Amino acid sequence: MRAFQRVRGLRDDGVCDHHTWSALVEANWRLGDRLLYQRAPNLRGDDVADLQGRLGSLGFDAGRVDGIFGPATARALEEFQRNVGLPVDGICGFETVQALHRLGGRETGQPVAAVREAEHLRHATPTLAGKRIVVGHEGGLGALARAIGRALRHEGAAVIVVDEPEGSGQATAANRFGADVFVGLAAASGEGFVAYYGVPQFESVGGRRLAGLLADAMVERLGWHLDARGMRLPALRETRMPAVVCEVPAQRAVLDASAQVSEAVTAAVTAWVQPLT
Repeated sequence: MRAFQRVRGLRDDGVCDHHTWSALVEANWRLGDRLLYQRAPNLRGDDVADLQGRLGSLGFDAGRVDGIFGPATARALEEFQRNVGLPVDGICGFETVQALHRLGGRETGQPVAAVREAEHLRHATPTLAGKRIVVGHEGGLGALARAIGRALRHEGAAVIVVDEPEGSGQATAANRFGADVFVGLAAASGEGFVAYYGVPQFESVGGRRLAGLLADAMVERLGWHLDARGMRLPALRETRMPAVVCEVPAQRAVLDASAQVSEAVTAAVTAWVQPLT
């Protein structure tokens, strides 16, 4: 179980919770096993991620490779069908899968979404003033989250703090707020880390950059060595903006060092908004 969780970018606690069970179900699907189309709730699975990766690498913007069939995936699929002369119905069935396989050798590299994210970072406004930031936590770290929020507001950012035990709920709040960046907090059961959205087919450029900056700031200000790692946690997977989740050491140590943690987060986000070169 732990090995599967590590491969899937989940917390490797050996517990088959809702997220692990969902990941097990999603891992069973292969492109062509079923019809893929937009519906509510969205279809999820490795077949959707494969479709998104193939479309994105061929130049059709399906958004992040997150394995969730949403509006961006539907638009990209329809555009692909239009370009290869198939009926434009937004349904990935046998003929569409066959066309994707025929064009597989023409894949050229990064999905469009990754290129677009990097380009946005290159033209970013180099200040926190006016930036919309969500700070979320999974419980027990409300005081720290509010302290970070105050520090970021002091620099001119518009900040909301989300007290929500589920990462999906935090992601929903961040998406509704139209956040420029999301910073999640969680208490680590073992060694801490800073996670960004990263899977074999896709990596958030902005998320990875912020995770590295935050890990460096934690070492500099607190001496905490937190690895930056690509993961598929719900808060990272379901946000539509660059996002990180910072799993910090024991809560008592965090509360005692809340001022330094707030400084570290603020310094990292301030460095992150500088244009990417």
